[in-house]
Amino acid sequence: MKAVGYKIPGPIDAEASLVDIDLTEPSPTGRDILVEVKAVSVNPVDYKVRRSAPPNGGDDWKVLGWDAAGVVRAVGPSATLFQPGDAVFYAGSITRQGTNAELHLVDERIVGSKPRSLDWAEAAALPLTALTSWEAFFDRLDVTRPVPGGAPAILIIGGAGGVGSIAIQIARQRTDLTVIATASRPETQDWVRALGAHYVIDHSQPLAPQVEALGLGAPAFVFSTTQTAAHVQDVAELIAPQGRFGLIDDPAGFDIMLFKRKAVSIHHELMFTRPIYQTPDMGEQGRILNEVSQLVDDGKLRTTLTERLSPINAANLKHAHALIESGKARGKIVLEGF
Repeated sequence: MKAVGYKIPGPIDAEASLVDIDLTEPSPTGRDILVEVKAVSVNPVDYKVRRSAPPNGGDDWKVLGWDAAGVVRAVGPSATLFQPGDAVFYAGSITRQGTNAELHLVDERIVGSKPRSLDWAEAAALPLTALTSWEAFFDRLDVTRPVPGGAPAILIIGGAGGVGSIAIQIARQRTDLTVIATASRPETQDWVRALGAHYVIDHSQPLAPQVEALGLGAPAFVFSTTQTAAHVQDVAELIAPQGRFGLIDDPAGFDIMLFKRKAVSIHHELMFTRPIYQTPDMGEQGRILNEVSQLVDDGKLRTTLTERLSPINAANLKHAHALIESGKARGKIVLEGF
């Protein structure tokens, strides 16, 4: 089967950073299903792994990709949730080979039914970012539980990125919170407004004065999707006492003592945690994706796809990786078809 992989981690401009390859077709065992991949999207995790992680032990190649939409080709002997021919979408597990391949194995418990109203590429844009946002809001920040004295509002840092773009929509559709999103360019500011942000502020300028100027009070929640280290001082200043601060990126470190006086709790979100550790509630991810799928088909959520590339090959993936690494991407880049 066709796939894209690498042997040695490194920068995207290296000739062998991503290579078109042929691999043996896998077969499902246990609760795995085998998916014929129709479309994949690219996330920051792709380039982070590409720059640092060699192939898993026993594998000649490392195959990236954790978002996919496709058709179930076969199911393992213990699988009960899907049948061959079912249309699915999912984000996979970071500990396994990825979706940049014609056929891909994934545990059925972290798979959802593809939204009927979306095409393959539109659906592939959603799983990883939707799971990340949903888990951050409802499992980590517990946004349905008010913060005493805090404004019923959430600040989403990086509103135009892949996670921010769906987080804005989920916050609008599933909570009563006022949504403040950050964006720094006219086109990205227009994008986050179109997605439903009540207010847009510029993350290239200090955040705390801009939030104060809105006159809403101190937000109960802050969700940072990018450049957290650059905004920590502002977050500590603007967040409500006893507020809850969630982040998904990888700051080298920051002074958590900034948050002690306000008794702010800090929450990390990694949507791969459940599949990595095979947690007892691993099936929550399948449930979440099915709920997201229904919200899409009900017209309450929209795809965050902004750029399509075809086919799925090394050249197009290199282009997508470079754009995501630049920090200038808006929404999601999706590749479709082999």
